[in-house]
Amino acid sequence: MSIRGLNLGSWLLMEGYILGGRNISESAFKNEFKKANNAKELEKFQEFFRSSYITENDFKLISSWGCNTLRIPFHYSIVESSAYKYSTSDIDYLKSAVHWAYKYNLKVILDLHAAVGSQSGDWHADSSGKYEFFSKAQNRDRMVKLWEYLSWVFKDSPAICGYDLLNEPASGKSVIKPLRDFYKKAISAIRKNDQKHLIFIQGVNWAQDIDFLADFSGENIQASIHFYQPIDFTFNLIRNLKYPGKAPKVFWNKSKIRRHLKKYSLFSKKYSMDIYVGEFGINSRSGFFGEYQWLRDVIDIFEEFNFGWTYWTYKSVKREVFPDGITQYCFNPLWVRREGPVYGWENLYSLWESHKKDIISSWKTDYFCLDKKLLEELKYFFRLK
Repeated sequence: MSIRGLNLGSWLLMEGYILGGRNISESAFKNEFKKANNAKELEKFQEFFRSSYITENDFKLISSWGCNTLRIPFHYSIVESSAYKYSTSDIDYLKSAVHWAYKYNLKVILDLHAAVGSQSGDWHADSSGKYEFFSKAQNRDRMVKLWEYLSWVFKDSPAICGYDLLNEPASGKSVIKPLRDFYKKAISAIRKNDQKHLIFIQGVNWAQDIDFLADFSGENIQASIHFYQPIDFTFNLIRNLKYPGKAPKVFWNKSKIRRHLKKYSLFSKKYSMDIYVGEFGINSRSGFFGEYQWLRDVIDIFEEFNFGWTYWTYKSVKREVFPDGITQYCFNPLWVRREGPVYGWENLYSLWESHKKDIISSWKTDYFCLDKKLLEELKYFFRLK
């Protein structure tokens, strides 16, 4: 099966920009929410969010588009307690997702998006700036245990495509040795339970550099990359850049993208290891600057090189920067408040008690607008044989 799918970003790991706000870590958000409300309300908030933001209807809708795979980023905390006590009570959302995927003929890639200790200094690793996943062996050992448990739970599930062991490890030579050690132990732990499902291993430098993965070549193991080049254009960091065009000094067109990605194709052929593009995406801006042409060219090249891929992301609050969703929340209630001075999810600290019902309703996909042109481009590739 050729992987052609979507990411369900910000469901089981919340990201600030996807929820209309600053990119603070999930832990920082939760700490402030708890201070403003209380621990019990934080627990309720999290339960309401997870049960409203993505539901069975989303799986049904996505399946109708022809998509075949969903990559689900998750925070280690939703499964780690289960991994230690071999109880499944804390991973009900992942279990529901796999059940819905099976019901609607979809596959699931489980993606460890935030590991204990954080694997980078970025918000999406739930980091406040430090990353101690690599410096502390006990952190890596805990995540090996997590994968051992998840592979035990899902080993017989026909809806599982595979396990994405660690999202976007940080850059630097110092992380390679501990990362290799983690991959070896996690693969071994998974294979004790599950010999058939795919395992995805990402390169360092936020899934860009994969040469050190060459000796991991083996059955049902794929190297995973992420592609957002040129980032000043795709993230809309420099305004009014056009594609094809300079961004800002290098001219990017389909030929340039092909040259950039060819090194991964050569790696794949040399080491007999398939390539999976776990993330790529764009801030669409209605296509005024060539965004849809970029998307078409990129996926064309993925298909040419036989790379599997999952688009980032399915759903988001519409923002002027970073890749946005196929479904986009375009309204501007008090808890989005694009005019500031507080943006997006940080407004929830003060508004939760008084606007709870409306906030919960706003998370449902029914209230999101569909980027029809973006979907049209993706559906063409979803339905390729």
